Amino acid sequence: MTGRFAAPGQGYAPASPQPHAGSMPRTLFDTPFVNVLLRAGSRGFLGLNGWTVQGSLPAEASRCVLIAAPHTSNWDLPYTLMVAFVLRLNVHWMGKHTLFAFPFGPVMRWLGGIAVDRGRSTSQVSASATALKEAAGPLQLVVPPEGTRGRTRHWKTGFYYIALEAGVPIVLAYMDYGRKVAGLGPVFVPTGDVDADMAEIKRFYAGIQGRRPDQFTVG
Repeated sequence: MTGRFAAPGQGYAPASPQPHAGSMPRTLFDTPFVNVLLRAGSRGFLGLNGWTVQGSLPAEASRCVLIAAPHTSNWDLPYTLMVAFVLRLNVHWMGKHTLFAFPFGPVMRWLGGIAVDRGRSTSQVSASATALKEAAGPLQLVVPPEGTRGRTRHWKTGFYYIALEAGVPIVLAYMDYGRKVAGLGPVFVPTGDVDADMAEIKRFYAGIQGRRPDQFTVG
């Protein structure tokens, strides 16, 4: 059986938070006043640069894994953060642990960053899944499936197993530099058949252009 795209309001039931669930550190997305200013600034910047933001996050996907694709440039992060503001998301993102070295660590975490040691991928999947399951409120974990901004034909499956272990859906987010359109695509419910499900997910991204088109392929 392959995964399925859930229609809005179809009733996908996300995992319930634990009775004494912890919460992620405060980020700029839930910092009062700051988030209002940054939302307005993000909307203005994107609009002036010709970008259109589409889609919305269904209530049943308030806790989810967001695929961030394509990932071909360092510009993807600031654009992703701006799109998240416009869509009123509460995103966290996984970044190389070296980005969190002193003195930038606190700033990166305030931006929603979660440090990842790529040499310990299994534990990071479990830790990310636990954070999603225990979140006291909405939390969207942004994961670039390529795992690197360099060219690769093979998508990493970490995002898939995080969603599967956490019992949350996958939302297909995108940033199409060719058309200057960014936003949220369909909600995908993983089944555990990783090969079939990955093929379905990749089909959605065919034709979407990264900032460096030569660096992105769905394989």
